[in-house]
Amino acid sequence: MKMDIDQENISKVKALKRMKSNALALLGVAVLLFIIAIYFKIPMLQAFSEAAMVGGIADWFAVVALFRHPMGIPIWHTAIIPTKKNEIGENLGNFVSEEFLDREKLEIKIEEFNFATKAADWLSEEENAGKIANLVVVNVIPGILRTIKDEDIKRFIQVQFKEKLEGINFGDWVALALEPLQKGNVKDELLTNLFEIISGELTNNKDLIRKKVKESTPFLSFGLADKSISEGIFNGLQDFLDEAKKSDSVIRAKIDEYVYNFLDKVKNSEEMRIKINNLILGFAGKKEVQDYVNGIWDEIKLSITNDLEKGDQSSIKNNVTSLVQTFGNGIKEDAVMIDKINTFIKIDLLSILLNNKKVIGDLISSTVKSWDGKEVSEKLELEIGKDLQYIRINGTLVGGVIGLIIYGVEQLYHYFIA
Repeated sequence: MKMDIDQENISKVKALKRMKSNALALLGVAVLLFIIAIYFKIPMLQAFSEAAMVGGIADWFAVVALFRHPMGIPIWHTAIIPTKKNEIGENLGNFVSEEFLDREKLEIKIEEFNFATKAADWLSEEENAGKIANLVVVNVIPGILRTIKDEDIKRFIQVQFKEKLEGINFGDWVALALEPLQKGNVKDELLTNLFEIISGELTNNKDLIRKKVKESTPFLSFGLADKSISEGIFNGLQDFLDEAKKSDSVIRAKIDEYVYNFLDKVKNSEEMRIKINNLILGFAGKKEVQDYVNGIWDEIKLSITNDLEKGDQSSIKNNVTSLVQTFGNGIKEDAVMIDKINTFIKIDLLSILLNNKKVIGDLISSTVKSWDGKEVSEKLELEIGKDLQYIRINGTLVGGVIGLIIYGVEQLYHYFIA
């Protein structure tokens, strides 16, 4: 974008220099014609060239006097723009606030323009939506990522994470999650499946049990007791699990009683709820968890950066494009929304502008006053100086023609009257 602006300014500078050269060359021609007229004693040509020189020089003076002192000489009422910058700013502010911010004129223009429909049509075009999306992914998002500090974001996430956890009653959550165990056959099925799994694992690890028993028995037993001990342990555990699988067993009844008492404490004991909350909050406060939370922002930022580097293949850009188009199409198809937007602009926004037109005028005035006079003069000359050179060209030509007319009138006077 900056490169495009620089290139445009370079083109304007070249065009301005070219027009200045043309105006100066025409003035040079007038001077040459004047010399020729004097040398060869050609009165008509002398009249033309004299007036052309006067017109060209006078208009050169007038044009230059707008932007700077002619030839650096501080002549009265020259360098008008830089020296009268404050007055120009004040007049411009008053002009805009009084002439442009007029309710009757603005209401007519708003009615004619139908801003909502035109804006919706513009937004629904894929090319325009792509321009907005490109602005977002090239300037807005990277600008935000550069501006914000990672430490601030991580601190914010940590604070939010902690506040959210502290605001949750995990005791209620645990009670709600375990409540189905008190109803129906869910608990019985769960316990039966659990005991089946434990029994299967016990059978699969029978050799491991024997090995552990052998390592634990006295060396002097010479392995005679290993087998009987391991078999006793294995069979005892297996009998316990087989008994626990029965729904009417004493073991199952004790488990039911324990589960019931635990759920009752979770639901009704404030002490138990505090213990559960403290347990979970203590786990969340561990360094590993904190490091994981801190890493969330790093992962998000890396994902965003990697996606933006994909250019036209960026998911973010494509989603923004689609969102803008959808928004535009949605407005186009919603007559009520179009009417609301136009009404808002016509009544509310317009009222805000009109109620603050003095503030707007003062803002324009103060902004212009804050500019550097020389810089303002150079920028204005760059923008309008090319066209102003036509004043010099026309002044030279028109001056020459007027000189001829005056010469002709003078000759007629001498011929017919004198």
